[in-house]
Amino acid sequence: QVQLVESGGGLVQAGGSLKLSCAASGGTFSGYVMGWFRQAPGKEREFVGAITWNAAATNYADSVKGRFTISRDNAKNTVYLQMNSLKPEDTAVYYCAAAFRLVPRPSQSDYAYWGQGTQVTVSS
Repeated sequence: QVQLVESGGGLVQAGGSLKLSCAASGGTFSGYVMGWFRQAPGKEREFVGAITWNAAATNYADSVKGRFTISRDNAKNTVYLQMNSLKPEDTAVYYCAAAFRLVPRPSQSDYAYWGQGTQVTVSS
């Protein structure tokens, strides 16, 4: 059983940056694709991006491409989401998730383990 704990959320002005972390425990972290998702108020949860177990490949939603970067440190069992040029529409609860897959797909059904989420609020 993998446990995931997100941190780093908060309030930031539009145009600012924020870096989220997700610490994993209870499993073989390096064996998982790690993904980030978000859910804004009144909306469904959506894919943000994902990274392969060895960081060789990433996949991003079009809405964040060029602004967000996912990285991971397998020695620390942690995955990161660096968010730059933030917009008010990036406001959401951000979740990390783990998938025992080889390909970082956006399908939520791939991901067996989920964190509790961390709130990101971008003010205009």
